[in-house]
Amino acid sequence: MAPTLLELAHWSTWAVCAVIKLPQLAAVVRARSARGVSVGSLLLELAGFLVFLRYQMYYGYPLQTYLEYPIIIAQDVILLLFILRFSGNTKRAFFYAVTFWGGWYMLTLRKWIIDLAMNLCTLISAASKLAQLRCLWQTKDSGQVSALTWSMSAYTCATRILTTVMTTNDLAVLIRFITMLILNIWVTATVLHYRKTKKTD
Repeated sequence: MAPTLLELAHWSTWAVCAVIKLPQLAAVVRARSARGVSVGSLLLELAGFLVFLRYQMYYGYPLQTYLEYPIIIAQDVILLLFILRFSGNTKRAFFYAVTFWGGWYMLTLRKWIIDLAMNLCTLISAASKLAQLRCLWQTKDSGQVSALTWSMSAYTCATRILTTVMTTNDLAVLIRFITMLILNIWVTATVLHYRKTKKTD
């Protein structure tokens, strides 16, 4: 039973993550606008994903427990490029690429750096969700923000709580996924609230 449940959790997470950012990408491309999407949130999310991926690789955790991260990172980079293009800030892409590449390299210079980064990763990822919430609260408009993308993120956090308990049982990883689950649900609910409010106006 447990191996089957673990495999189901892994496969469903990978399947969802293969398309997790596509609803958000489609909304931005269709509208040719990133209205409502927080660039700061996306950058913080990307930083959190890169730290988390590097941590998992550094400690040699099973590939099945983090296989979705390269896929999500690639989708985030594509989304960031479209947002920068539609906001007229394409030149910033090179700066972001150099910064993230340098950070990726520096994370494993010393063991204490990757451990500290993983502990800060939860704060960074939480800050990305809070930045999106702030953007929604300020504009009172969900704009091009995809509730489907955020709800899929909540689902993958829930499955990763299960897979972490069943494999590595790493407390830092568990705390991260529980925190992200709560915040992803909050963002989803906020997007749906503003979408409903806008329809009734």
